[in-house]
Amino acid sequence: MIKVENEVKLTIAEDETNPFLLDHFESVGKEYTATTESLEVIGEIPKDLNGIYVRNGHNQVHAPMGVYHPFDGDGMLHAVHFEDGKATYRNRFVRTTGFLAEEAAGKSLWSGILEPHLTTRQGWGSMGTMKDNAGTDVIAHGGKLLASMSQCSEINRMDPVTLEMLEPDSWNTTLAPQGICSHFKVDNDTGELMFFNFSETYPYMNYGVVGPDNELKHYVPIDLPGVRWPHDLGVTKNYSILHDLPFIFDPELLEKGQRKVTFFDDIPARFGIIPRHGTNEDVKWFEAKSCFILHLSNCYEDGDNVVMEGCVTFNPGKPEVGKQAGNATDKIKQAMNKTATQYRMYRWTFNMKTGQTQEEFLDDAATEFPVVSNDYVGKKYRYSYNSTLNSDIDKPWYLTGLIKYDLQEGTSQKYDYGEGRLGSEPHIARRTNAVAEDDGYLITLVTDLNENRSECLILDASDFSKGPVARIMLPHRIPTGAHGAWVEEARIKGELV
Repeated sequence: MIKVENEVKLTIAEDETNPFLLDHFESVGKEYTATTESLEVIGEIPKDLNGIYVRNGHNQVHAPMGVYHPFDGDGMLHAVHFEDGKATYRNRFVRTTGFLAEEAAGKSLWSGILEPHLTTRQGWGSMGTMKDNAGTDVIAHGGKLLASMSQCSEINRMDPVTLEMLEPDSWNTTLAPQGICSHFKVDNDTGELMFFNFSETYPYMNYGVVGPDNELKHYVPIDLPGVRWPHDLGVTKNYSILHDLPFIFDPELLEKGQRKVTFFDDIPARFGIIPRHGTNEDVKWFEAKSCFILHLSNCYEDGDNVVMEGCVTFNPGKPEVGKQAGNATDKIKQAMNKTATQYRMYRWTFNMKTGQTQEEFLDDAATEFPVVSNDYVGKKYRYSYNSTLNSDIDKPWYLTGLIKYDLQEGTSQKYDYGEGRLGSEPHIARRTNAVAEDDGYLITLVTDLNENRSECLILDASDFSKGPVARIMLPHRIPTGAHGAWVEEARIKGELV
């Protein structure tokens, strides 16, 4: 069965020239439900692969108001539900409050991240001006999917199987107006969800914990020196790690109402380690080399040490926020070129007794979007699966392949999608009754620009050299996306605690 459940009218002009609305960013309006009985499958879908791979992404509906940034687009989830050797594909828009308002108006009502001064309505996000597009992250918790945007917004819950929008959580109003930011983490052992948010008003950051019953059980302000733009959060068995990084709005200009993101390389990075249910008074701050971090692989405790690993840059780039001068799209391309900014695997070791920080590179290759198995989040682990990147500045956000890091042996293995093919953030689906950490499959969505189609790619997580286990051809070509998640079969209805 291949069924078009709905079609949203796109109002983007046919002569649009913004590269972030064309080619591999080009939006789709149709929402499908399709089963593998009607889709081409190359190879065989494993019968011990049971659960849901879901990927979020920005899929702009209307002609933008002002300069369009690829983080501005409307959120759309693409999900593949695996069960007993078969699969069902669905894609649905995240119908946020902002989405519904623009749907009724038939046009954009909010400007994007780069030109907040154009917005005449109250908005969402850390600046309070954006539409709550919920197009960045997605994770499963409490039997629901939680979709969010990186700049913080309302809580958007969706059914993990049908992708139907659900009623907001009871704690949605408690968090307003800051809401919840992307890169919240779930501890599979406790079922708890740890999150943060940030804004331009005091308190500049809040930290919270949601229980396995989906009730907000902890929410506290965090004392920061001023306005920050953190992106990720680390968790271990007993702690969470908050980021205070010197890639921020210039404070002097911000007082004048100008938002210019500046990297202050003379200011050290700070990492606040807070007990999972601790308060601001319990935070232990560690200093490190001035840097910026988008995404972490994992964090864990090792004796007196808390270890944090992920992709770091010491040369971040970001287009200016506010009235644009020059070619804004070129500035965005430069900022999104992760090979130029050299995001590489890195390790920070924080000694909880001495207060000292040790730092080291784990690899010289430029990679991003690192992921680990859900079962190893917050624990000592062996494998990080990262995406390799295209160095062509005219092909930003172009994930060319995968690299599997064996952090125990110090080795790696690569897989290339092929010329004209780009992937999504992968996720690990461990087999039922899996023994080893990599005993399972690596799943991602790949768009083939040569064939003008997309597919769900399944690889053996233990050995890429075997090639694809299966390729499921999707009913349409999908735009490039942001983050994804794996929902184990046993967790589809809720947390296992």
